[in-house]
Amino acid sequence: MSAVENLPVASRRSMDVGFAVGIACILAILFVPIPPILLDLGLACSISVAILILMVALWIERPLDFSAFPMVLLVTTMLRLALNVATTRLILSHGHEGPSAAGNMVGGFANLVMGGDFVIGAVVFIILLTVNFIVISKGATRIAEVGARFTLDAIPGKQMAIDADLNSGLIDEAEARRRRAELEQESSFYGSMDGASKFVRGDAVAGLIITFVNSFGGVIIGVTRHGMDFGTAADAFIKLTVGDGLVTQIPALIVSLAAGLVVSKGGNRGTADRAIISQLGGYPRALVVAAAMLILMALLPGLPFLPFATLSALLFVGSVMLRRTKEAEAKVAEEAKKKADEAKPANEPDSAKNLLRTPEIELSLGKQLMSLMLLNHGELAHRVAKMRKKFAQLYGFVVPEIKVSDDLRIAPKSYKIKIHGTEVASYELRPGELLVVTAGKSRPDIPGDDVKEPAFGLDALWVPDMFAEEVRNAGYSAFDPMSVMLTHLSEVVRNNLAQLLSYRDLRALTEGLEPEYKKLLDEITPAMLSFSSLQGVLKILLAERVSIRNLHLVLESIAEVVPHTRKPEVVAEHVRIRLAQQICGDISHQGKLRVLRLGSKWDGVFLQALKRDNKGEIIEFDIEPKQLEAFANEATAAIRPHLESGLSFALACAPESRPYVRMIIDRVFPNLPVLSHVEVAKAVQIEVIGAVA
Repeated sequence: MSAVENLPVASRRSMDVGFAVGIACILAILFVPIPPILLDLGLACSISVAILILMVALWIERPLDFSAFPMVLLVTTMLRLALNVATTRLILSHGHEGPSAAGNMVGGFANLVMGGDFVIGAVVFIILLTVNFIVISKGATRIAEVGARFTLDAIPGKQMAIDADLNSGLIDEAEARRRRAELEQESSFYGSMDGASKFVRGDAVAGLIITFVNSFGGVIIGVTRHGMDFGTAADAFIKLTVGDGLVTQIPALIVSLAAGLVVSKGGNRGTADRAIISQLGGYPRALVVAAAMLILMALLPGLPFLPFATLSALLFVGSVMLRRTKEAEAKVAEEAKKKADEAKPANEPDSAKNLLRTPEIELSLGKQLMSLMLLNHGELAHRVAKMRKKFAQLYGFVVPEIKVSDDLRIAPKSYKIKIHGTEVASYELRPGELLVVTAGKSRPDIPGDDVKEPAFGLDALWVPDMFAEEVRNAGYSAFDPMSVMLTHLSEVVRNNLAQLLSYRDLRALTEGLEPEYKKLLDEITPAMLSFSSLQGVLKILLAERVSIRNLHLVLESIAEVVPHTRKPEVVAEHVRIRLAQQICGDISHQGKLRVLRLGSKWDGVFLQALKRDNKGEIIEFDIEPKQLEAFANEATAAIRPHLESGLSFALACAPESRPYVRMIIDRVFPNLPVLSHVEVAKAVQIEVIGAVA
């Protein structure tokens, strides 16, 4: 935050008004005559502002730290031109009265630089104008033009780099916004500098024209209006005109130098003195050679000995001191490296301490797969980061980092997926082939091996990738090995969301709540529900793939029911009812909720299996093994055809039996949602696709 933003509101408003008044005064000077005393004050102000700009340009760390420079350049150029017009008015009106006719500032500079001879002043003025116009401003303009061009050309690449860092998790959303804003500011700055540098050149041209017009017009006015002879008129008016040119060109030269320093800074970080001194004086051997050349020049006949000898001695002493400083820094760096190497065994991945740390999610690859993935490491990292981001958006918390490692103990083309160090899934890929999913369709007439797709267990076959175009034209879905592996990994993570929601994750989620909901959380925990029980409720929801992204709604639902019951299972069922709109929306397809009903026969069987106590609360679920086996068979026969169609649907049953139906269905179809009748939102359009009966 800038110093101006730290000021009180009243002070900022007064500064705004003062700035506007200053701009209005600059415009007024162009048209309203001002007395010499005010003109002296304005010229002194112009020189002071130019010196201040130069000092700021010397001490900024990077060009963007002076992003207001184009606007400052415009204002200072306008100020000098306005003062030039005011000086012209006074010179032409009162130039015959003497050296102080246009104020003491113009007369003082005329005497100081010209020594009473306007020819000397004219020569000095032309030299200053040449230095400013041809050397400094022209070079600064070219640098600004090239800088603007390359900066604008580099914007797409820099934007892609920011997006890549964000997707890979190296930066967060706030840092990405800050970098994008800085990139936009950089492009705007160099584009503005490209145009603002024209102000400097235009100011130099205007100064030359004004000086010529003043000299010519002043001589004519002196001869025709005041009866002066040509020599006297030329001496009086040209001396004042050149003095005026010097007064305006000196600050113009200073500002041009500041502009050149800003745009030529380029990629150097730090102030100008540090950048120049550290790079020019950073090579001791260069200083020694320069000192030797200077001493040779001192010994040449006809050249002064003392200046060259003195500078040679200074450079030699500087090289000795610099070499000692570098040796000391190298010694310190070497000691620091030794300490780091000594401490390294404690941080080695294979140390005993680190072996106790089990990664939450690990993807172990066989030797051949690891070699293949190393060739596409960038794509793998990008897609894994994208997967984690998608899970965060869908389910409301960030899943842990996915560790990719090699394992020589497994088959070369195989991989294993581990959750908390335990293997939960594995599969063998075929590099150079495509996996074609044939579920619900006839087998294509293409040579290949029939297999089961690992993520959903669908019928598929591996075919050589030379048939890719033919397979896709026939309407089949074909996937490369990396896509197969990442889809499998995604489903495994989805099936284990409950295990991946740690206590630390829950703390992070609650810390990010709004103050009102933090207060609600304080009312619930620990008075009514312990924090671990709250975590248990969320785990139950995630186990059935119910998103907790609307955590504030979850907390409101929990607050409604915990005064009456504290069982996590009962609390979770109540939360599901309150999240009915979200649950149905996540399952619906094109605005329709496709439902497979549990037939009346099995509704009755499950309700009879529920044993209740005297208060009516369910205490036991007792179903005969034969009935359980029969239900599993009938449910499989009814569900599998709809799964092969690829369209999402849910199994609907009575509220009391829903958890137990889900417990049985989860063994066979873990991805199938099970809803109770009260969890179907009112506004949802229902399409009944069949029944388990």
